[in-house]
Amino acid sequence: MRKIIVLTFVTLDGVMQSPGGPEEDSTGEFTFGGWTVPYFDDDTGNVMGKQMSMPFDLLLGRKTYEIFASYWPYQDSDANPAAASLNNAHKYVVSNSLKELNWANSSLIKGNVADKIAKLKEEDGPDLQVHGSANMIQILLQNDLVDELWLKIFPITLGTGKRLFAEGTIPAAFELSDCQATPRGVIIASYVRAGNVQTGSFA
Repeated sequence: MRKIIVLTFVTLDGVMQSPGGPEEDSTGEFTFGGWTVPYFDDDTGNVMGKQMSMPFDLLLGRKTYEIFASYWPYQDSDANPAAASLNNAHKYVVSNSLKELNWANSSLIKGNVADKIAKLKEEDGPDLQVHGSANMIQILLQNDLVDELWLKIFPITLGTGKRLFAEGTIPAAFELSDCQATPRGVIIASYVRAGNVQTGSFA
């Protein structure tokens, strides 16, 4: 069975919108695009490189797919390991509006998305990495389809923007599997789905 792993840059208050630049996603008049750039260093880059060096396929929402498809196919896969990994991966794209997928190795998922993704998880193949895709992640969280969260938590709050955990996220417990901090204050924390939420009392 394949796992779905969500790799996300996120602020202290949970915002994940447009981390890499102002042109990525200005939905809702979001003006903080590129908020990761001042904090991104070799440590963060090395972790990303390691996480993307293992075999994986991609599960993406429409907007992230379009951003990736306009950039990565035109990068030199021989010189750029990230480009090679992304271009070689099979891309599963969740969209009811896209008609054509021009990036090689891409397939469209539409209709009853949650059921189709659940069936996709049952197939043989590498794990499915989710990058960006804030709207699509909500479908995953609402239907308990996320197996692991690989978070890069940046030491800022923005107060506005698309959040990783929006309304509709189901109660769920996770276990910390790895954690480190970079010199610039980014916490890199990985979590594995770990059953139901437990409660208690100090009384």
